[in-house]
Amino acid sequence: MAIVELKNVAKNYGSQIKGASSSNAVDNFNLVTRDGEFVVLVGPSGCGKSTTMRMIAGLERNTEGEILISGRDVSQVPPKERDIAMVFQSYALYPHMSVAENMAFSLRLKKRPAEEIKQKIDEAAQTLGIQHLLERKPRELSGGQRQRVALGRAIVRDPQVFLMDEPLSNLDAKLRVDMRAEIVKLHKRLNVTTFYVTHDQVEAMTMGERIVVMKDGKIQQIDTPINLYEFPANRFVAGFIGNPSMNFLPAKHVDGVVSGDGYRLSLDAAHRAAMASRGAADVWAGIRPEHLRLSDAAATNRIEGTVDVVETLGAVTMVQLSVGEHAVSAQLPGHRKVQLGDTLTLTCDSDKLHLFDNESELAIAREPTAASSAAEA
Repeated sequence: MAIVELKNVAKNYGSQIKGASSSNAVDNFNLVTRDGEFVVLVGPSGCGKSTTMRMIAGLERNTEGEILISGRDVSQVPPKERDIAMVFQSYALYPHMSVAENMAFSLRLKKRPAEEIKQKIDEAAQTLGIQHLLERKPRELSGGQRQRVALGRAIVRDPQVFLMDEPLSNLDAKLRVDMRAEIVKLHKRLNVTTFYVTHDQVEAMTMGERIVVMKDGKIQQIDTPINLYEFPANRFVAGFIGNPSMNFLPAKHVDGVVSGDGYRLSLDAAHRAAMASRGAADVWAGIRPEHLRLSDAAATNRIEGTVDVVETLGAVTMVQLSVGEHAVSAQLPGHRKVQLGDTLTLTCDSDKLHLFDNESELAIAREPTAASSAAEA
């Protein structure tokens, strides 16, 4: 187990590539893990999450800052001396070796005794349920079995830190769900500090104890899954976290009400207090589809529009409305008899509304209380 600390870490490829403009793939990355914590790095393609992981591993050299593992600065230390184990997207198994030989490879390089190697392989195989596969070659395994072997190869090394770079992206949807649960259970059993990279926000929300949301090489927010969902720091985080994505409507604030073409929404006490000093102002109003429900035109909070899309999913019905010039999605419970072209009125509770500054796109007022933050820590 280990505490990993990244201090003002940056990676600039522009200074290393002839003719390239100077720009940071990762910029001013700061994070301190807890011992044994499961941290997920999430964001769109090209946001710098894999580059950050590779810098922790030593596969990329950080241009600026420090990377500490258990208090030791490893920024200039080669990968093999960092005491980390990495699980790759491609599994990276040797095709000519059996499962047992693949798992034993790193231990043999370290010249560990044969008896110790066998014991570690047996223990890891037992943990992962792959004892019956030890004599098979990778080509004889399914995708899920190969992923278990890759995890087993990492486990036998007893590293201070696990690094997992989109390890489930090659699996089908059902197997991904199963393997997510397996990795979480494995982490709880081993209690090793783990970094997990994914572009899938559902994967991040279901696996991470804390999540680092990244965009354009910069950290947007570091928080628990529930705080990211309920208290996003800015419009990007609000739109990225949550499935389906949050709706955003440009609105004018006047006297505790935000409104626009086809919608009028009253603010809760926290937002009223925050907006009192701003007076009349342009803002972005954010509402999650699952917080909208059918209502009538007399509702205090109302969004009125014409149905463009209906998706019946069994437990819920997804509806997309044209509200003025904007599209609004609603996730309605059960099977709803909604037809294309219908005019619907939706409502939501004021405390489910999010506001974002029109220019900076930072969240207005909605922050977790000290008590809730302490409870999540």
